[in-house]
Amino acid sequence: MFEQVISYLLNPVTSFLYLLVIFTPIEMLFPAKQKQRFFRAEWRTDICFFLGQYLLWIGFVFMTLAHFEQWVGTIFPSSFREHVAQLPFVYQFIGFVLLSDFLIYWGHRLQHKSDFLWKFHSIHHTAKELDWLAAHREHPLDALYTIGLINLPAIILGFPLQAIAAFTLFRGIWAIYIHSNIKLPMGPLGIIFGSPQIHHWHHVKDRDVGNYANLCPLMDVLFGTHYCPKHVPEELGVKEEHSNNYIGHLLYPFYFKNNSKKYHNKDLINKKSS
Repeated sequence: MFEQVISYLLNPVTSFLYLLVIFTPIEMLFPAKQKQRFFRAEWRTDICFFLGQYLLWIGFVFMTLAHFEQWVGTIFPSSFREHVAQLPFVYQFIGFVLLSDFLIYWGHRLQHKSDFLWKFHSIHHTAKELDWLAAHREHPLDALYTIGLINLPAIILGFPLQAIAAFTLFRGIWAIYIHSNIKLPMGPLGIIFGSPQIHHWHHVKDRDVGNYANLCPLMDVLFGTHYCPKHVPEELGVKEEHSNNYIGHLLYPFYFKNNSKKYHNKDLINKKSS
């Protein structure tokens, strides 16, 4: 049954229709950017990223995770995994989420600090307008890095691959939500759950602006990188010159030479005045 659900969600047609039906009405009713069109600029490029992800890269990512799980299993003793397996599920889940959020926070922060990792991660930031479809704009090697970090605690703790796949899908849906063109009042829950209002500021042209957490903004709060003005950012994207087509984006990290002094700009956004 579980395998059937996973196969259903990974089918590009059913997944596209599911996301279209769920997110598009909410984007129309509660838009973050009022005048953003459904067929915005570069939507064809993001369709290519969507199809590439579901038809090619996600299978490669899960296959790599399976081999990685076997390799990690030879490093950590079985007695450790057996001890973890005996803990109540709620403790396992809390430990998994906290460790996962901690790793992805620092891993994501490193993607913005390291010029080498930024070559791949910058592809995701090239979108000048965000919605649920733009969330799929991601270089496959960047996706492998991110999903590997997210699931490393689960692999070490000995979670079954099915549970890892389910949690990966859950985080994937949440990632789509925080990129969507939606603005909903979060209230006190905004410190617990990530939201488009927070994550859209992560996509401004200052690559050091902050908001590196995915599921829970608490890590940004703890480490001083939380940034969320009340208004919606006016301009998104990157400073570097990028290709406008799918193939160009895939090849970009292999021929682009970064200049960290040119593309880091802490003064692009005056945080104190916002």
